[in-house]
Parts: sequence; C-alpha cells; structure tokens
Amino acid sequence: MLSIVTFIKDLGTIRKALLLAVLLFIAGGILGWIGTGSLQQLLNEQLKGISEISGNLRESSNPQWSFFVFIFLNNSIKSVVIIFLGALFGILPAFFLLINGAVIGYLIHLSAIQGQDLFTLIVKGLLPHGIIEIPAIIIACAFGLKFGSNVLSALFKSGRGEEKPESRWPFFMRQTFTASVWIVILLLVAAVIESTITFSLLS
Repeated sequence: MLSIVTFIKDLGTIRKALLLAVLLFIAGGILGWIGTGSLQQLLNEQLKGISEISGNLRESSNPQWSFFVFIFLNNSIKSVVIIFLGALFGILPAFFLLINGAVIGYLIHLSAIQGQDLFTLIVKGLLPHGIIEIPAIIIACAFGLKFGSNVLSALFKSGRGEEKPESRWPFFMRQTFTASVWIVILLLVAAVIESTITFSLLS
C-alpha cells in the first residue's frame, strides 16, 4: 500500500487534477511576474515574512539545523493539511498553488529589475531543492483538488454510469494516505538539500 509503485500508479488516476495543479502554479507565477497594486503588496508582505524568518534562523546557534527543521515541518505540515482541506471544494489547494507560484514569479521578476544575478537565484537558490519540493507541493495540491472534485461529485452526482475507482471514498482515502507518506518523504529530502547544498551555495 505504501510502495513507491503504488504511489506512482495513484498519480496516474489523478492526471487531470495534476495538470490543473501545474497550470494553476504556472498561472500564479505569471501573476506574480506582472503583479501590481494589492497583489504586489501581498507578495511583498510574503517575502518580508520569509526574510524575517530566514534572518532569525541564521542567528540561531546552529543555522543549518534550524533551517532544516523549519523548512521540513513547515512544508510537510502544510502539504498534508492542504490535501484534506481540498474537501472544501478544492478552493484552498487552488489558492495555495496560485500564491506559491506568484511568490516565485514575483521574486524572480523583482530580482531581474534590481539587476541581481538570476543564475545564482534560480540555479543555486531554487533548483537544487526546488526540483523536488515544487513537484511534491503540486502533487499534494492535486490530491486536494481531486478531494474537492470527489466532494462535488458526491453532492451533485446524477446516479448515471458506474463510479470510477478513484472516486470511491475508501479507495481515495487510501490514496491520500499513501500520497501523504511519500510527499513527506520527498519534502524531507528537499529540506536536507535546502539546508545543506542550497545553504552552502548561497552563503
């Protein structure tokens, strides 16, 4: 039930939700890049908060360990919770994807405007851990979107046709449990990379 093969097969049953999650994340990135007005203010507050947390962690007695613990707990808890919050018609996973994409898009655009080295930001600052962390978050949100879709189907189903296996609640709840375990594992790996390799590259 918890094998990587099962997890990969489960991903195949939520292909539409995965595609939608990717599109929402990209849309968020575009919105962040062109963001103005209230959106720009919101994103500035997000980056300010991240900067303050980063500063506090760097001042701790063991910065790398502090970064690891914070990054892992923050990402893993949010990602697992967002799966089940998807029961609220998939609204919160969609918002989570848009905001996360927007923060990255805005950060890259802001850095470009300020003349900062984008190679350092993207290749050294985002890519080493992001290549695992971002897909893991997208997968979590995709399951959240599927959760919302299943809730809507249960509320408004017409009763026609045979129900797909992935829409049956026992089957789907097993999927979410398997997904939660593997998402946490992926985010653990990403946190190790971010608190070691990324930390060293940007120091």
